Formats: sequence, C-alpha cells, structure tokens
Amino acid sequence: MMKKLAIASSAVVAVVLLSGFAFRGGHHGWGHNPERIKQVVTWKLNDKLDDLDATEAQRQSIHAVKDRMLEQGAKLAEEQRGVRSEVVGQLESATPDAKRLHALVDERIEALRAFAHQATDAALEVHGTLTPEQRKALATEFRERTGLE
Repeated sequence: MMKKLAIASSAVVAVVLLSGFAFRGGHHGWGHNPERIKQVVTWKLNDKLDDLDATEAQRQSIHAVKDRMLEQGAKLAEEQRGVRSEVVGQLESATPDAKRLHALVDERIEALRAFAHQATDAALEVHGTLTPEQRKALATEFRERTGLE
C-alpha cells in the first residue's frame, strides 16, 4: 500500500512540476508582480513582528532573511517559466522526448529540494534571532492554526 502511495505521489509531483502549477502564481491578482509579492509579505511579516514586540535588530535580521528568500523564490519561479515553455514544446511534438521530460522533472525536484533546504536554514536563522518567549508564542499560534493542539 505504501509503495503504491509513493508511486502515486511521485506521479502527481511530476505532473505538477512539469505543468508549472506549483509555480504559476497569479493568485489574488499579484502573483506575477515580484514587488507586490514583496510588499504583501513585508506587511504580513511586520504585523507578526509587531505582535512579537520584536526589537529593531531582530526586525533587520529577519527582513534580511525574508529578502533573501524572496529573491531565491523569484529565481526558482523564473526557472520554472522556462521549463514550462520547453514542456509545451515537447508535448506539442508528435514524438516527445521522454528522457528529456524525465530529466526536467528531476531538475525541478532538485531545484525545489535545494530551495526547501534554504528555507529550512532561513527558518533556523530566524529561530536563533527570536527569544524563547517569542518562539513559544509562534509555536502556540502555529499549533492553533494547524490543529496540532
């Protein structure tokens, strides 16, 4: 059963990555505008930092992490746009190159894996910036929002 689930999950990931749904953006009318995305993320982050009574030093450090991750995310999305174009070309062909399509899936999975590791490192960096009380407040909020109570 687990093997079938893993195979099905892999197939879904491959289709999502190849079709570009994972990186399409366009949600809420601001998905293709990096400056608008940065603005919205900054507003939300500032609200959360206000809730945590973050110091100016904490704010500067955490905003630097945010800026770095937004830059990396934009790079990943731009790469995906190029891949989508190639995928469409392959699928329009009478004889799509299966090896190339599989290679594209592997490339996108590796790019996403690298980004996920960068995001994990960023989260750990922010964790180290916060006080124990601030971390506890965030953990409590996360538990409540995700039903992990």
